[in-house]
Amino acid sequence: MFEPISYSLWKSDKSAFAQKLGDSFRETGFAVISDHTIDSDTINTVQQACKDFFALPRSVKQSYYEDGGGGQRGYTPFGSENAKGESAIDLKEFWHTGRKLENYNAIMKPTPNVDQVPAFDDATYGLFESMDKFGRDLLAGIALYLELPEDYFEDKVDHGNSILRLLHYPAQDKPFPEGSMRAAAHEDINVITLLLGAEEAGLQAKHRSGEWLDINPPEGTLVINCGDMLQRLTAGYLPSTSHRVLNPAPDRVHLPRYSMPYFLHFNPDVLIKALPGCVAKGGTAEPPITAADYLHERLVEIGLIKT
Repeated sequence: MFEPISYSLWKSDKSAFAQKLGDSFRETGFAVISDHTIDSDTINTVQQACKDFFALPRSVKQSYYEDGGGGQRGYTPFGSENAKGESAIDLKEFWHTGRKLENYNAIMKPTPNVDQVPAFDDATYGLFESMDKFGRDLLAGIALYLELPEDYFEDKVDHGNSILRLLHYPAQDKPFPEGSMRAAAHEDINVITLLLGAEEAGLQAKHRSGEWLDINPPEGTLVINCGDMLQRLTAGYLPSTSHRVLNPAPDRVHLPRYSMPYFLHFNPDVLIKALPGCVAKGGTAEPPITAADYLHERLVEIGLIKT
């Protein structure tokens, strides 16, 4: 179901790569990409910096939390986020690194510097930039699949409110709270998500048949999925699929889980309006909305912005 698609195909046959990527999205909302361009040394450095940060005392981590910031930059403590429509908290803590920009400061605040982990700032932003570039390359393939110009998305994401999330699902030394999961079933808000660190069991995607499918990608691959913004733009033609992270099996509860998703966003002022070609293929158009307004709406729904 999730047979890896080699990125090397993009270099030799863009049309064939776009077809494989788009067909996988159409079927499950997900794809697995091998032979990607993200440097392994950068990934390893960030993985260690991530572990070092989350091992810091709670009071130190808490100093990087901005109350009322919607969790968009810096640290978000354990038990702060819930899936849309769910009351049980997700069993995770996370860090967000955002884009460095001179404009849009009211929407995209600077990412705090972490003094206690020397490699943290440069490594995380290096990974941010690598993931951003590769995500834009993948969007070129999606554009071709949608019969749009290859550069269709380029001026719509170059100043996007994209974020690199460093996730820590702590080891559990006592029973899980009733109804909780490491991450309850949810859909991503953004355009596409690029995920590193999904090799540990637990990630599942809900197929349109209703069956939950395990996603256990080979080491060295990237998991990609459509977000709600892309679903809305394509009038549902490319689905934003519900996915979740299950609690570990009893023999693995003593192990933490780490992952690094990159949420690629539209520029804040982009109007998300259903593409006519997707509506013509049977899609259902929703009212147009700017990316900034849509993001705010969803952050309220998942509890990161309180009203």
